[in-house]
Amino acid sequence: MIRTYRALIVLLLGVLALVAPASTASGQDLAKRLILKDGSYQLATKWEIKGDRVRYYSAEREEWEEIPYAFIDWPATDKYQKDRTAGIPSPEAVELDKEEAAERQTEGARSPQVAPGLRLPADSSVMLLDTFQNQPQLLELDQQGGEVNRNTKENMLRSAIDPIASARQTIEIDGAHARVQSHVAVPAIYVNLRQNQEAGPEGQPQQAQQAELPWERFHIVRTQAKRGKRVVGNVKINPIGKVHQEQSLVPTTAERLTGDWVKVTPSAPLEPGEYAVVELLGERGMNLYVWDFGVNPSAPANSGGLNPEPASSQRTDQPKDLQKPRK
Repeated sequence: MIRTYRALIVLLLGVLALVAPASTASGQDLAKRLILKDGSYQLATKWEIKGDRVRYYSAEREEWEEIPYAFIDWPATDKYQKDRTAGIPSPEAVELDKEEAAERQTEGARSPQVAPGLRLPADSSVMLLDTFQNQPQLLELDQQGGEVNRNTKENMLRSAIDPIASARQTIEIDGAHARVQSHVAVPAIYVNLRQNQEAGPEGQPQQAQQAELPWERFHIVRTQAKRGKRVVGNVKINPIGKVHQEQSLVPTTAERLTGDWVKVTPSAPLEPGEYAVVELLGERGMNLYVWDFGVNPSAPANSGGLNPEPASSQRTDQPKDLQKPRK
């Protein structure tokens, strides 16, 4: 934010410099500071002392003005001029640098860096880190299952098995292949816990009780092809209504990151095929809304991904992982 303001200010000053008279530009360039005892200052190109008054030429208003001699902090005025001559940054510049560093630290905690110049976007739910032609790329995974509202990018939709519906159900997603295809066999997947909302009445999202759900509830399953669809799992319901689900869970490692993110990584390379990130809800079983992806080293480039920032704007304040339980 601060950098943006600075850029706008610099641009504005550049435009003003083109249209302002030459005398104004030169006056501003040569301006010194008469620092007052109350902490404020006057920009002046020159001044002279006359008794108990100081007469100075204002660089801002381009006219002669006067101020009482006793109002001026002469030691601070002399120090500022010496520091400026020596190239020492002004207090304002130092303060701006501190504010920028604090903002950078806050942004880094909220949006962890996953590769040089590449950070997780705060408004996304599930991201996959891929590498294509030696270039890292972040890709947002689509949430599949049921009637997913495509305008709910910032929500995690949830639905559980209805024990009354059938004694046996198959959890399926449409299509033979996911839109996102990983070119690496061990993709890193990042889940944003802050986007933790579930579908309420008529599909309207409502805030879930996040404290009741463990953060390491996300896993990877391999899907099975079935007549143009992908089977995520099978559900069996016994006569008393108890639900038993079967999924082809892939061994994974879960890591808690800063900024409410969880990193899910396969413990071993994935074979080419179709997969999904699933959410296990304890006694409620598996969330029927899943995030699908495929593994295909020869797939074409994915579209719509996030690429690293230019090297000149990269930062090195990558936050450390907090917890690393193994599953």
